[in-house]
Amino acid sequence: MKKLISKLTIVAAMLAIAVSARAGNITVKGSDTLVILAQKWAEVYMGKHPEVKIQVNGGGSGVGFAALQTQTTDIADASRKIKPKEIEACVKAFRARPTEYKVALDGLSVYVHNDNPVKELTLEQLQGIFTGKIKNWKEVGGNDAAIHVYSRENSSGSYEFFKEHVLKGQDFAASAQTQQGTAILLQSIARDKEGIGYGGAAYGGGARALGVKKDASSKAVEPNEETVVNGTYPIWRYLYNYVNPALDKGEIQSYLNWIRSAEGQKIVKDVGYYPLPEKLREK
Repeated sequence: MKKLISKLTIVAAMLAIAVSARAGNITVKGSDTLVILAQKWAEVYMGKHPEVKIQVNGGGSGVGFAALQTQTTDIADASRKIKPKEIEACVKAFRARPTEYKVALDGLSVYVHNDNPVKELTLEQLQGIFTGKIKNWKEVGGNDAAIHVYSRENSSGSYEFFKEHVLKGQDFAASAQTQQGTAILLQSIARDKEGIGYGGAAYGGGARALGVKKDASSKAVEPNEETVVNGTYPIWRYLYNYVNPALDKGEIQSYLNWIRSAEGQKIVKDVGYYPLPEKLREK
């Protein structure tokens, strides 16, 4: 019994040291869509709370969920909802379902070169282009030129969201050029007059977002705050933070609450995404 108590005391002491080492330090990892916003949140928050250090890394929503499962990040950023198998992995790792926070709204935008004459596309046309069935811009009212498809890596939440909601589960065209991050994808399109790709609304510099139509008889809708908040833009989505509920306290909880506060949501708009309506600023 004494040996057992001694071992438990040592374990408790080690845990206390680990918690102490983590105090005031917050790690954030995941979505590349969210990374520019997460970095700005961290910068502003640390300016107001110099005792807190926040480290932000991208890599994709899948990378963030993997880090949450292995308990190597405090907060997982995601541009899609967590999958059932990822929840199961978290439950296995820390015996709890991760707490989900909606933190912003985004209009997942379809980008083309500024000189591309095409101004709008239907969801069906987008499906055809990104699956490789439509190969020439003239098929959708553009120039007689081959379409160059740009996509994100499969660990990206944007990749999975676009595949599910636009491609309806079909595979991307074999010719699609995979880009490691939305910023790089936009840079590629800005240099390629025949390029097309997708990404978060805050990454529009150097390219132009198309209007999107639900079908041929619908009016084209451009991604902006009004159309995303009211749901008329067809490819809108939430952006998320996920956290182990055991860590959802103290400084981490204060930070998550601040993100959804009026001050944190103003930064959402400043960066180029869309603030949550008041009723959604809770767990």
